[in-house]
Amino acid sequence: MSIIVEFFVAQDDASAALALQTGPGRVESLSFGNFDPEEAVVDWECLLADVRFEELVEAGEARIVADQGDGGCVVFAISARLSTALADAERSQLRDVAVSWAAQRAKDSEAIDTEIADGILGDLAALVSSARRQGQGVYCWVA
Repeated sequence: MSIIVEFFVAQDDASAALALQTGPGRVESLSFGNFDPEEAVVDWECLLADVRFEELVEAGEARIVADQGDGGCVVFAISARLSTALADAERSQLRDVAVSWAAQRAKDSEAIDTEIADGILGDLAALVSSARRQGQGVYCWVA
């Protein structure tokens, strides 16, 4: 379980990788905690883009950009498909995904409040939309 989860905007993988040691710093970002974001982005992509979890894992999602190893910090990219799905989703669709995701996590004994899940997805969709307007991508730093 992650202590710090920070989604942030970066120009490219090399720029995002600079966040590995100390986090994204003063760039546009969102901070959360206490959920597994690598698994979450795969879950969200499954729910929003109607793709199988196993397919995404086999494809190497979530794609690691930088990793300290031995359980240290990691930076990974939000896939283009998930970015598009988040940016294009209606608010009601994000709410439905939040409810489904919270229910999935509860089955695995990871309690995530539905309102918090809805807030995470809504805020992330807004961050992705902002990043796309700037021609940038969204990444996640996990510590």
